[in-house]
Amino acid sequence: MISHATVDAPDWSAIPAPQDDGGAAHLTGMRIPSVPLAATDGATVDLFALAGRTVVFAYPRTGRPGVENPDGWDMIPGARGCTPQACSFRDLHAELKARGVARIFGLSTQTTDYQREAAERLHLPFPLLSDARLELSRAISLPLFEAGGETLIRRVTLVVDDGVVTKVFYPVFPPDRSAADVAEWLKSAG
Repeated sequence: MISHATVDAPDWSAIPAPQDDGGAAHLTGMRIPSVPLAATDGATVDLFALAGRTVVFAYPRTGRPGVENPDGWDMIPGARGCTPQACSFRDLHAELKARGVARIFGLSTQTTDYQREAAERLHLPFPLLSDARLELSRAISLPLFEAGGETLIRRVTLVVDDGVVTKVFYPVFPPDRSAADVAEWLKSAG
């Protein structure tokens, strides 16, 4: 049995919750354009071309042990919690697959090399996708923000069926509930 990295979730009540600014309202019903993305498993993934149900959780950035987050990170609404969110999808991976999800991906603007460290450290059973050039983010107008000199994706989770966004979770808070929220929606949606 694989020993998963444990993650202590922060006190979410001490971190400002993101508000729904309407930044993802346009995504429901959108056909994902063809934008090939590098994945941590060495593949190139084009969400446009995938048949079946795919869940994509977009997140700002994963940190690295021993490396400080950008100044003020915890006070940016919705910034903190990328590792707990990824671990929530790891821990509910089998349940989501049993509920008809063919594929799960994490998505950030970090490079594949940077993401690979997190995928391995956290024992993720799914790849992370790199949108380091912001091609997909800009093509579908994902909500973005600036921090530490980087352009980052605001936390949003998409359910994509045959290349079309059928459900959007935004804002996502607390992040460690993200996968459970998707599982609950799948259960109620049939």
